[in-house]
Amino acid sequence: MERLTIAMVCDFFLPNVGGVENHIYMLSANLIQRGHKVIVITHSHPPSRVGVRWLIPGLKVYYIPLRTIASSATLPNFFTFLPYFRTIIVREQVQLVHAHASLSSMAHEAIMHAHHLGVRTVFSDHSLFGLDDAASILTNKLLEGALRNVDRVICVSHTGRENTVLRARLLPETTYVIPNALVAEQFRPADQELSKDIITIVVVSRLAYRKGIDLLVAVAPRICKLFPNIRFLVGGDGPKMIDLLQMREKYSLQDRIELLGSVKPTHVRNVLTQGHIFLNTSLTESFGIATLEAACAGLYIVSTRVGGVPEILPLGSFERKMTGLEDSEDNACGEEGLIMFAAPEEDGMALFSLFRRL
Repeated sequence: MERLTIAMVCDFFLPNVGGVENHIYMLSANLIQRGHKVIVITHSHPPSRVGVRWLIPGLKVYYIPLRTIASSATLPNFFTFLPYFRTIIVREQVQLVHAHASLSSMAHEAIMHAHHLGVRTVFSDHSLFGLDDAASILTNKLLEGALRNVDRVICVSHTGRENTVLRARLLPETTYVIPNALVAEQFRPADQELSKDIITIVVVSRLAYRKGIDLLVAVAPRICKLFPNIRFLVGGDGPKMIDLLQMREKYSLQDRIELLGSVKPTHVRNVLTQGHIFLNTSLTESFGIATLEAACAGLYIVSTRVGGVPEILPLGSFERKMTGLEDSEDNACGEEGLIMFAAPEEDGMALFSLFRRL
């Protein structure tokens, strides 16, 4: 196998924590284990994270001195990034640029400039976006221009692929689907069965509008009122944390709703194994890796049916009856091609064993 020098480019990377950040790091680490040379190019985090840093297992990271505008995203500037980018590409003798995220200006600019330097390009899209609001139209136009000469595009679900092809006006034959994956050993079910006297609903998510936290704020008090034996365990942080705090204070649910704040990736399994049900309230979800992690840990999954979630979770028997798909042979959301999960009370280790085999 030919040894390649690959540059990962994105606005979103460590020390920030998130799905894209973790994806880039894990992908880079595995490519290094396969014998490739991988570097990461991202923006700086003043005052300490500027310049070159090394991460385990030998991952070289360039923190370029560019300012962010919001949510760790840099302002599109097109040519300010070019001197840094060209110097790094020439110095490291990069053969492939792998850019990530539609909202990353550095990713767009890296793809645009890479072809002038004779470097092949790949773009990975991790999210779904609309087609009719002002912000989406602007983002889609920038994405269309940036991906005009891209060699290949990767999406994490078939729904995401259709969305990206439409938004960027790509050739479908150049766009591929590579679903996300998880390490099953990191999400083993609880060693002991939890008591069912108190049912714990777990939510692990970034507390933002797109993750449907407004829906959680609306339904949590009603659920607590209807079911006295229900409690909520919420892990994560974000702009909607204040809404959850206000809701908990308004309905005096301090003893029923526990807010953990930011949770380290290594501690997610410990949070999941404290609950019986995992609740995903996302308004848009390209893949939904959190639902797979919870299923692997042996929890029941309750999720909004959005984006790529139906591709990884089969419809429950109740939803099949309500949608009239129970006896349908031509069922796009049926069992074929989907992972069927064992009920947690039937075999707590069945889910874990299934994911480990996959």
